[in-house]
Amino acid sequence: MNLIRRLMRAFFHLLYHPFAFTYDLVAAAVSFGRWKDWTKAVLPFIKGTRILELGHGPGHLQRILLDLKLDPVAIDESAQMGILAKRNIGNSHKLTRGLAQSLPFANDSFDCAVSTFPTEYIFHAQTLSEIRRCLSDGGRLIVLPVAWPKSGFLKWLYRVTGENPAGGQASIQSKIQEPFINAGFETKIEIVELQSGTLMIIVANK
Repeated sequence: MNLIRRLMRAFFHLLYHPFAFTYDLVAAAVSFGRWKDWTKAVLPFIKGTRILELGHGPGHLQRILLDLKLDPVAIDESAQMGILAKRNIGNSHKLTRGLAQSLPFANDSFDCAVSTFPTEYIFHAQTLSEIRRCLSDGGRLIVLPVAWPKSGFLKWLYRVTGENPAGGQASIQSKIQEPFINAGFETKIEIVELQSGTLMIIVANK
């Protein structure tokens, strides 16, 4: 792992834990205010009503799912993110603190699982095994791992951090499908074009 990637890993640890209160500000800054629009791009791929969100962060997607009259549950490893999410969606909502590698849910509990801009844990074999266990037959996992912004400065920034838009899509697709296929999912990559950016969405069916 090169120096920049080590620094980015340290940055994200700080962002998700002691500096979680800055998450929305940072997300808005790096996306020029389009972060929530990018997150909403997963909605057309959601199926069923029992939805598990992995890494709920400040709880914005949970709020949207509730407004759509779905039945969402969410889990996040960060206690600080749990506090922020409860402020945004209420203490009575079903939020759980825990690890995706050991989900505290019964088999076949959900129709769909979704994760937007997760860290590398989402590709771990144990994570995918646990998600698959918790999905009902025919259930679906949706992951939005990366977006390429349509902005000159942000394209430069993504190149520096290793997410080069030029030719990056094919390379990433070939890398990210393998863990899902190995976990027993039928996997498809959807490329979503928005005015603000190009999004890659993994649709993995059980």
